Amino acid sequence: MATMGKYCKAYPIEKFRQFSQWTENKENTRKETKTVEGEEIEINRELTEDDFLYLQENYVVTDGIFKDENIIFDNITPEWKQFCDTVLKFEIPVYEPINVTATPSETEKTES
Repeated sequence: MATMGKYCKAYPIEKFRQFSQWTENKENTRKETKTVEGEEIEINRELTEDDFLYLQENYVVTDGIFKDENIIFDNITPEWKQFCDTVLKFEIPVYEPINVTATPSETEKTES
């Protein structure tokens, strides 16, 4: 079963290709259904300049939103992390907890 991470961000594939050590595991692209001689078959889709890939919170790049499926790039090095931080401006947001307090009128209604 696919695992959804807490955060990922989509980038055009051309941005990833700017990284000098970028490689693509094309065998892991999402499957497409194609009709060949009247029969439907599944094939790996071809990545084009118009495609977007997803940079996951663990710096893995995927062809989809799940962090453990369709992994296109997983050579996580200090250089890769620096590229993500400086060139892609990748930053995982920090969400502060929100404290919700009841107003006096809501408290009175629940106690009645």
